[in-house]
Amino acid sequence: MNILLHICCGNCAIYPVKILRQQHHDVTGYFFNNNIHPYLEFKKRLETTQQYAEQVNLPLIVRNEYPLEAFLSHVATAPEQRCRYCYRSRLEETARAAADGGYEAFSTTLLYSRYQNHDEIIETGQDLARIFQLTFHYEDYRVGWQEGIRISKEMNLYRQQYCGCIYSEKDRYHPGTH
Repeated sequence: MNILLHICCGNCAIYPVKILRQQHHDVTGYFFNNNIHPYLEFKKRLETTQQYAEQVNLPLIVRNEYPLEAFLSHVATAPEQRCRYCYRSRLEETARAAADGGYEAFSTTLLYSRYQNHDEIIETGQDLARIFQLTFHYEDYRVGWQEGIRISKEMNLYRQQYCGCIYSEKDRYHPGTH
């Protein structure tokens, strides 16, 4: 299949891209991440994704806008439910780009992370696949967690320490948040 792969960061793309290519899919990366804050972190992750894509010869579509206000307006009143909006908004943009670009399917590197809600991602992806008349390609990439970490270190890629939004940064670093 011709798959548009939403990429949250270069590190998380390593294992999914490897597996998709081994399965003989044509893969194009898609960087749209309205959830990454602050701006300097967004730039680091974008640059790392571009560095990774260049090293592995991965075509990459970049949505370089930084819609901080729109993201915060959707999650500020219920930050504990932010992930639902985060998954939906990013996957919806990916599905739209896939449909507009003539791709057969879309997927996401969020499926690589041990920290994401796979059931919610699958449900969201399948719903959007119906809406956009595409296939949502699901695979549990978490089995390659350690391999992806090892390779990212070998590639000397920037490795972020939190999911992306300011709330996840707070969860990671603020004492007593957990």
